[in-house]
Amino acid sequence: MFKKHACYLSICLLVAPLVAMADAPPLEPLPVTTPAPVDLAPVQQALAQLPSVCPQLAPRIDATALVRLQAFYQQQGNASLWSADEPRKALQTQLLMLADDGLDPTHYSLPTVDATANVLCSDIATSQQYLQALHDLHYGRLLQSRYEPLWHSQPPTTDPNTAVLAFAATGLQDMVKAFDQARPSADLYRSLRNAYSNVRQQPLPHWDAVGSGPLLRPGMEDPRVPELARRLHSGGYLAKLPNGKQYQGDLVKAAKAFQLSHSLQADGVIGAGTVAELNISPAVRREQLRINLERFRWLAQDLEPEGVVVNVAAAQLSVYQSGIPVWQTRLQVGRAERQTPLLKSRITRLTLNPTWTIPPTIMREDKLPAIRLNPEYLRQQNLQVLDAEGHPLAPEQVDWARPGNILLRQQAGPRNPLGKIVMRFPNPYSVYLHDTPSQPLFTKGPRAFSSGCVRVEQPLLLRDLLVTPAERTRTDELLATGVTHEFRLATPVPVLLGYWTVEVDREGSLVYAPDIYAFDPVLIKAMGSVL
Repeated sequence: MFKKHACYLSICLLVAPLVAMADAPPLEPLPVTTPAPVDLAPVQQALAQLPSVCPQLAPRIDATALVRLQAFYQQQGNASLWSADEPRKALQTQLLMLADDGLDPTHYSLPTVDATANVLCSDIATSQQYLQALHDLHYGRLLQSRYEPLWHSQPPTTDPNTAVLAFAATGLQDMVKAFDQARPSADLYRSLRNAYSNVRQQPLPHWDAVGSGPLLRPGMEDPRVPELARRLHSGGYLAKLPNGKQYQGDLVKAAKAFQLSHSLQADGVIGAGTVAELNISPAVRREQLRINLERFRWLAQDLEPEGVVVNVAAAQLSVYQSGIPVWQTRLQVGRAERQTPLLKSRITRLTLNPTWTIPPTIMREDKLPAIRLNPEYLRQQNLQVLDAEGHPLAPEQVDWARPGNILLRQQAGPRNPLGKIVMRFPNPYSVYLHDTPSQPLFTKGPRAFSSGCVRVEQPLLLRDLLVTPAERTRTDELLATGVTHEFRLATPVPVLLGYWTVEVDREGSLVYAPDIYAFDPVLIKAMGSVL
């Protein structure tokens, strides 16, 4: 009986609320709340709606520049920055001085300020030109990857905007300091900037072309001698014009000085290479200074205080210590059809008494035709034939018309094209620095003779600068064995292979290098002339 009443009570308790709910009026729907609009500062609102707020400015600001502008204004508390005359005038002064950096100040023109101008858009436009100028001064106006790509073993991870924003914040207090900080500090850049500043403020000189003809050697007589003399006199290499058509005396000395300052073989012999350099116009020479300032802005990001720096155009290597070049040597670099690639890596190991496994291009274009013409070529060159797994093959087993997947390897020794030592660094081009038995070629100029790798005139002296005293002793012992050894450096050394066609030497004189890969005309066109 108790259980029956308990169940009845439970049912009642459950049903009663339902009945009450059925009789109750319907519930009111809960109100839908929307978040309050974010109260952006006017400048950030303008940047967020740039096409409608500043339609004339919007096409000039890409996504990267927009992010930089938003960060810049946020950094400064979203305040207008250029309402006062003083900071605008200070900025204008620095923009005009960019001409000495080879940058065109008209690319960074500031908006005019008048009663009809949109004040907010004018402020943004001024900031955009300010930030762009600092960026271009520090990193370069053009993209290096588009014109002269440089491969990195460790791609840069820093955001360019970080440095630009730091310079910009400094500039609002000290505009001179900001632009000086943005300007590359390397002596390569600063010395060339000074030279360009002097040259661009002088009237362009004039000189007549030197005619082509047979080799002109010292002591010879030639109808071109007077025009050669006038050209060297106009260039400041010859103090007094000689009489007659005899190529001798001070004229020969002047020709040698010209050759030396243009990275040519300074033998006084006037051939096609020297005539080509003599006939480059003053206007193009001045433009060379401009474009190499741009190259040094690119390279400034990769220069390190310690390491090896190669100028491919000049075929010259420098070792830097504490940011100063302490040693230089001559190189042989890739021919125009087999260019030495531009790259940044680290020298990690040395190959001592190296063998030479012939790269596919050289085997296809050089070695196989020679073998087909001369069956004794393999023996004469001490070349070993290997299959794809590295197992030796008898040369007579190979169909040299269709050799298939084989390797050719030259054993270590005095005739090996890699000499005694190779400096290796990671890169996708299979290039390296190495010794060579082709020593007489180092006296030439230009020295574009290799198939892409870099031959070093004094490789053991370079080795001495890369290793510790203990490593030097050990590598000398291994070299003496005549056996191939791989020697890993305790501390990898940065190596940079760049390309530039003019710099200032230690005496303050301009030294040009032949444009062996014809990069200059493309860059001159891309930079735009300011003549």
